[in-house]
Amino acid sequence: MKKAVVFGATGLVGKEVVKQLLTNDIFTSVTSVVRRDPGISDSKLKILTLPDFGSIDFFAENLVADVYFICIGTTIKKAGTKESFFHTDHDIPVKIAHLAERLNIPVVSIISSIGAKSTSSNFYLSTKGKMEKAVREAYSGNLQIARPSLLLGKREEFRFGERAGTLIFNAVSWLMVGSLRKYRGVKASDVAAKMISNAINIL
Repeated sequence: MKKAVVFGATGLVGKEVVKQLLTNDIFTSVTSVVRRDPGISDSKLKILTLPDFGSIDFFAENLVADVYFICIGTTIKKAGTKESFFHTDHDIPVKIAHLAERLNIPVVSIISSIGAKSTSSNFYLSTKGKMEKAVREAYSGNLQIARPSLLLGKREEFRFGERAGTLIFNAVSWLMVGSLRKYRGVKASDVAAKMISNAINIL
């Protein structure tokens, strides 16, 4: 029987990961690390609310588990600046990876993005690529990286660019075949399910 910790559990994929873990008999304990109350309750769900992930090391004893799911991510618009975006999408995941290494967490599953590349001229993709590289350097265990295309699902906040992208993808997805198939939009629930099943295969 396994224990899981989910970081970023109020996001689109993070919520799905928590939801599916709670109905999975393999996991007897699920800890949700969030900045605000996710508004859900379950007998095997523990909620650790942190106003700042910078203090995460002080709660290490509460974060011992078999697998970490890192589902942290934002947008430059929501973050306000490129620096703030980089802190959220790069620095925080790397800090969690260091903690996973220190606690000997067997598996770490993290969400990135299709096209992530540290040398990309696109700031978003460059940040994701640098994050992947830094996480690999920080954590020596079983690392799994999910690189979905446009995520489909209902978010709590409205993202105009993402909503517009969804409409466009839905209209032209039938054209995306062969090598283009990987660029099709993907349901957040499907990404979560894949992350969980891949982790279980290792555990």
